Amino acid sequence: MAAIEQQDLPAGPVNHATDLKSWHALRVEEVLAGRDASPSGLTDRAARSRLAMHGPNRLPAPKGRGALLRFLSQFNNLLIYVLLGAAALTAALGHWIDTKVILAVAIVNATIGFVQEGKAERALQAIQRMLSLRATVLRNRQRTTVAAEDLVPGDLVILEPGDRVPADLRLIRAKGLRVQEAALTGESVPVDKSVDAVPPDAALGDRTSMAYAGTLVTAGQGAGIAVETGVHTEIGRISGMLTRVQQLSTPLLRQMNVFARWLTVFILVVASLVFAVGVTLRDFAPVEMFMVVVGLAVAAIPEGLPAILTVTLAIGVQRMASRHAIIRRLPAVETLGSVTIICSDKTGTLTRNEMTVRSIATAEHVFDVDGVGYAPRGGFSLKGREILPEQSPLLEEIARSAILCNDSNLQEENGDWTVHGDPMEGALLTLGLKAGLDAAFESKSLPRVDSIPFDAEHRFMATLHHGHRCEAVICLKGAPERVIEMCRSHRREGKDEPIRPEYWHERIERMAARGQRVLALAVKPAEGRHRELRFDDVENGFILLGLVGLIDPPREEAVAAVAECQAAGIRVKMITGDHGSTARAIAGQLGLVNRREVLTGNDLDALDDQVLIRRASDVDVFARTSPEHKLRLVQALQAAGEVVAMTGDGVNDAPALKRADVGIAMGGNGTEAAKEASEMVLADDNFASIAAAVREGRTVYDNLKKAIVFLLPVNGGESFAIITAIVLGYTLPITPLQILWVNMVSSVGLAIALAFEPSETDVMKRPPRPTGTPLLSAFLAWRIVFVSMLFLAGIFGVFAWTRAQGASLEEARTYAVNTLVVMEIFYLFSVRFLRAPSLTIKGIVGTRAVLVAVAAIVFLQLVFTYAPFMEAFFDTRPVDFIHGMEIIGIGIALFAVLEFEKGIRLRLAARRRDPAPGAETAELGSAPASRRGP
Repeated sequence: MAAIEQQDLPAGPVNHATDLKSWHALRVEEVLAGRDASPSGLTDRAARSRLAMHGPNRLPAPKGRGALLRFLSQFNNLLIYVLLGAAALTAALGHWIDTKVILAVAIVNATIGFVQEGKAERALQAIQRMLSLRATVLRNRQRTTVAAEDLVPGDLVILEPGDRVPADLRLIRAKGLRVQEAALTGESVPVDKSVDAVPPDAALGDRTSMAYAGTLVTAGQGAGIAVETGVHTEIGRISGMLTRVQQLSTPLLRQMNVFARWLTVFILVVASLVFAVGVTLRDFAPVEMFMVVVGLAVAAIPEGLPAILTVTLAIGVQRMASRHAIIRRLPAVETLGSVTIICSDKTGTLTRNEMTVRSIATAEHVFDVDGVGYAPRGGFSLKGREILPEQSPLLEEIARSAILCNDSNLQEENGDWTVHGDPMEGALLTLGLKAGLDAAFESKSLPRVDSIPFDAEHRFMATLHHGHRCEAVICLKGAPERVIEMCRSHRREGKDEPIRPEYWHERIERMAARGQRVLALAVKPAEGRHRELRFDDVENGFILLGLVGLIDPPREEAVAAVAECQAAGIRVKMITGDHGSTARAIAGQLGLVNRREVLTGNDLDALDDQVLIRRASDVDVFARTSPEHKLRLVQALQAAGEVVAMTGDGVNDAPALKRADVGIAMGGNGTEAAKEASEMVLADDNFASIAAAVREGRTVYDNLKKAIVFLLPVNGGESFAIITAIVLGYTLPITPLQILWVNMVSSVGLAIALAFEPSETDVMKRPPRPTGTPLLSAFLAWRIVFVSMLFLAGIFGVFAWTRAQGASLEEARTYAVNTLVVMEIFYLFSVRFLRAPSLTIKGIVGTRAVLVAVAAIVFLQLVFTYAPFMEAFFDTRPVDFIHGMEIIGIGIALFAVLEFEKGIRLRLAARRRDPAPGAETAELGSAPASRRGP
C-alpha cells in the first residue's frame, strides 16, 4: 500500500472546477480536493457519514408488477382458460353452485401461484444479495473488503485483474491496467488506462483516466477515487443494473406447455364426442349432457399441475441454496441431473484453500515448517530437530523476502486468522510471523517504492524497496523454473555461489512429489537512486535464496463427494496450474479414477482435436494448464457426448464457464466475470457443494416426475369413470363438483407433498439421465392407463355395489368420492418410491410433509362427508362405519396391486442387470445411457 500512498501525482495546471461530468479532465489533486479524499483512503467515520449523505451505492430496483397484476397473471394458463369457460357456460345455464365452485377452484389455484411467485421473487432478491459485488478499498490506511453498496464518494478503491469496477473511479494509479468496457461502450477490445487527464469533450470510450462502474478489469493493477456512486454513475444513468439473476423457462416447463396444449385439444375432442354420443345414442337432454361434458373436462384437466411445478422447482432451488449452491439460471436445475463430467479446479474447491508453508529448501538444507492454516502457530525443524530462526540467518532472510514481496495482509478476529488477498501470499506472511518477524515493521524498514505485479504471462512478482540508509533491494518471487532462469547465483552459508540449476530442479520435483506447490524467492541489490522498476531490471542477476513448499490439503468432505460422484456415474477431472507431480499427489489423495496419468498444458498443445477428444475422456488430471486449455477441454469432452460441469473463478475462465453445460463459479474467491458467465455459484467454494447440488438436481427432477405420475392417472380415472357411464348409459358415479373438490383439494394437497420428498437412496448410484428424456414416456403412458383402470374399477365398483345394496344415489356417490380419495392416499405412498418397494417402515411412515398432507386431506374429507353445510354444495351423505372400513380396504388392495406390479418391474430390471428400471428412469422413459441425449 506504500506504493499507492506515495504515488507521484501528475503535474499540470490546477483548475478547481469540479464539474461532475468532467472528472476525467481534472488533475488528481483536483479530484482529491473535489471529493475531499486522500491517497491513504477514508476513515470508517468519514465513510459512515458520507454513506448517510449520499446513500448506498446501488441502483433502484426495477419496478415490479403490482400485487393485483401478479394475481391476475396466474390465470394466464390454457388449462385455467378451459375452467373459466366452463364456469361461464354453467352460469349461462343458471347452474350457479357449479359456477361458484369452478370459480373457487380457479381462484384457489391462482392464489397458490400468487403466493409462490411472491416467495420466488423474494428468493431471487436474496440470491442477488448473495451475489452482490465486493470491493477492495483503503479504510483507516488498511486494505479491506467491503460490500460495493457501502462505497462512498472519496473512497480509494483498489483494482486487480478479474474485478468488476464497483463505482465510477478517477484513477490515481495505473500499472498495466486494462479495462473491458464492452458493457458500457460496445468496444470489444480492452482499453489501456492511465492517470493522465484527458480533454473535457473526450468521448466515453476515450476517457482513459476513468474506470466506470460495471466494467471489468482484465489486466494490471490500479487504484482510483470513487467520484460517483449509485444512480450518478455512467451506467446508472444509461442502463441500470448490469448483473441480474436470470430466470429462464426450463426444458421441462416447455415440454409441459406443449403437453398442456395437446391435452386441452384432446379433452375438447373427447368431450365433443362424448356429448354427441350422449345426445344421439343415449337420449340425454342437451343441457344435462352439457353439464356432464363440463364434468368430464374438469375431471381430465390437472388444474393444480402448474402450481405444483412452480412449488417443486422453488423448493429445489431453495434446498440447493441451503447447500451453498446458488442457482442463477433455472435450466441448471435440470441440467445438473444429466451431468456426466465435472471438471474442477483444485485449489479451494477440492482443497481447503488454506495454504501453509510446509518446507523450505536452501542450497544446503531442507527445513520443515509446523502448523496449519494462517494462524502464526508453529516452528521450524531440521532433520527432526527443532531450530530457531535466529540460528539460520538465511531462514530469516527468506522469511523477510516473503513479507516484502507481498500484496496481501493477515487479520485476526476472535482467534481466527484470515487473509485479504492471495492465499499463497497469506501463507508467506504466516511464515514470516512464525520466524518472529513483524510485517508492519519490515514494511516500514524497507518501504516499497515500485513493483511489477504477478501475471500469468511472466509468472513472477518483483518489488523494489529502499532502506533508510539509501540502500535498495529488489525482491522476487514466482514460479521456480522462471526464477531460476533469472538468477546468476544462490546463497549458501552467507556466501553467494554460482547457481546449480540441476540441484534446484531436483528439489522442486521432490517437493512437488509431496503434493506441495513450490515458489522460489530471490533478491538483487539495486542502486539507491533507483526509483522505478522495469522489466529490464529483473531480466537477470538475482541471488536465489531458496524454495518454499506450500500445501493446500484436500477437504475431507471433497474426498467423500468425489466418491459419491463416481458412484453416480459422474467422472471427476481435476484441472490445475500446479506441477504434474503435485497434481498427481493430490489426485491420489482424492481418489480420482485415473490418478496416475497426467496431461500438462504443453501436452494438450501438442494434441490435435480428434486425439484430444479421446485423451480428454481417459485422463482425469490436467496440470500446468491455462484458461485456454480449460475451454479446449470442455469442447473436447462435449464432442465426445459428455454433459460437462466446469468450475472457475477467474476472468479468463469465463469462456469455459459459458461453454460448459453447467458453469460453476466460486462465490467466495471468484471474480464477478466468472459469476456472470456461470449458471451456478458456490457460496462456500467447496466441491462437496457441487455433489450436493447434483443430488438436489436429480431429486427435483424425480419429484416433478412423481407429481406428474401421481396426478395424471387420478385425472384419467375420473375421466374414464364419466366416459364409461355415458357410453353404458349409467348415471354418473361422481358429479362435476365432487370431481373439482377431489382435484383441487385432495389431488393438489397430496401432490404438493411430493415436492418435499427427500432424495431416494439410489439417487447418486444411478447413471446420469440423458437430457433428451421425453416427458410422456412409455412408462408414464402405461402408468396412466394402468392406474386409471384401477381407479375406474374402484369408483364404479363401489358405486354399482352400493346401489345394488339399496343405497340412494347421493349415498353411492359419496361412497365413490371417498373411495377415490382413499385410493389417492394409498397411491401416494406407492408413488413415493418408483425404484424401490414402498412396503417398508420408511415407505409407510412417510415424511413430515406427507403425513401433514394426509392428515389435512383426511380432516377435509371428513368435513366434506359429515358437515351439513357441505351437503348443500356437494350433495353428500354421511358414511357409516362398515362402508368406511370397506373403502379403506379398497385403498389397501390398490396399494397391494401397485406394489405387485412394481415388484415385477424391479425383478425384470434386475434380470437385465440394470441398476434400476432403466438408467435415470426406465419407468420414466429414459434410456440406460450416461451420455448427452438427442
